[in-house]
Amino acid sequence: MEELPIAPNCSTAPATASPGGKGKYAFISLGCPKNLVDSERMLGLLQLDGYELVPTPEDADFAIVNTCGFIESARTESFAAIDEMLDRKRQGLLRGVIVSGCLAERQQEQLLNDRPEIDHLVGVFGREEVTKVADRLIGGLDEQRLVFKPAPVRALVDTQRMRVTPRHFAYLKISEGCDRLCTFCAIPKMRGKHATKPIEDVLTEANELAADGVKELVIVAQDTTYYGMDLYAKPRLVELLHELEKVNGIQWIRLMYLYPMYFTDELIDAIAQSDKILPYLDMPLQHINDRMLKRMQRRVNRAQTEELVGKLRERIPDLVLRSTMITGFPGETDEEFAELLEYVERERFERLGVFTYSLEPDTPAARLPNHVDQAVMEARRDELMALQQQIAFEFADQQLGTQQPVLIDSPVPEEPTAWIGRTIADAPDVDCVVYVTGENLSPGMIVDCEVVARSDYDLVAVAL
Repeated sequence: MEELPIAPNCSTAPATASPGGKGKYAFISLGCPKNLVDSERMLGLLQLDGYELVPTPEDADFAIVNTCGFIESARTESFAAIDEMLDRKRQGLLRGVIVSGCLAERQQEQLLNDRPEIDHLVGVFGREEVTKVADRLIGGLDEQRLVFKPAPVRALVDTQRMRVTPRHFAYLKISEGCDRLCTFCAIPKMRGKHATKPIEDVLTEANELAADGVKELVIVAQDTTYYGMDLYAKPRLVELLHELEKVNGIQWIRLMYLYPMYFTDELIDAIAQSDKILPYLDMPLQHINDRMLKRMQRRVNRAQTEELVGKLRERIPDLVLRSTMITGFPGETDEEFAELLEYVERERFERLGVFTYSLEPDTPAARLPNHVDQAVMEARRDELMALQQQIAFEFADQQLGTQQPVLIDSPVPEEPTAWIGRTIADAPDVDCVVYVTGENLSPGMIVDCEVVARSDYDLVAVAL
């Protein structure tokens, strides 16, 4: 969960109001792409209201930190960013600090008690009030320091964002919250129950993004395959995807956060037959042992998982599967970890992330017996990642000599003919990159390239 200090020179927002004289602010966004969409929405609202985004806190009147509160390492990163801004406030370099997002939502008054110098707290669903909060800060008003709203029945609208991704790709959030209630996860406590964004609202955003130059839509949610269940009483991801395919200008549609449940044959066919939906699926599995899956309350077992993955491999040509696994979940035995290791070796995921279990005090897993020693968790993670490194290197070697479309993301500094891009197999910020040599290229171009070498996980290619 990388810290993203947001600077105005990387934004390509449709919000058009010119900066007024209300105040200058710096913005730090932390956490996942879903949180980044919230950041972009707040940036858009602030811009429309006349606030000016500046590249660094040195030039700012105040700072906003949009936090992540998912696991301990993310909270540590969020606290560090908050404390850095508060230190600047103590030195008289900032007039105030606003803290928003998941950590604010999760800790609420506790966060303000621990760090009373925070001027305002804005919860996940209080983001629409950010301009009023900024007005109170600039005006020196101390009332209503906490802005928390209940989780919405319908997902919030994410139009008029000031985007901070490169112009040619954007995250499109299709729902809020989660109904899964996995025992290790606190997201439902922070982001509420699943709330589907209506198809017409998603299409409005997609058309706005396409008009702003987006070529790759990265579809995000807490549980993408569950899309539509609360609003339409049945999954409607397939219908949504068919409509998104019609949006002019969009060339790639990438699906993230696909829970194994509700992965229908109709959805598999929609992906397999599409010219725009990439054969790249991000499906977090977390484990393969039945007892572990039951303790995690994943509501799928090994047999169901293997059947689904086999079906995906069989029916979607050139499929790239990304997944995540957890080592050291409470009660995990050496034998159960060995089963996970064996499964990963046999399944050979093209992309895989491995995380140690994070004890979250307000989750059911925290009350489970037989917690695993931290050193054991880390050793298991390292062993699994060493195996996955071999698998990833072998997959990269298989690409040598092939011709593939590459989406150009950015130039290599001070190298006029060198570029950084991504293949269909690479989601932005989480997967590998391709170093491309070619003339007359620019960000946003999709270029046919020949892969000529591997550099660790990454590829080296020549534009054709």
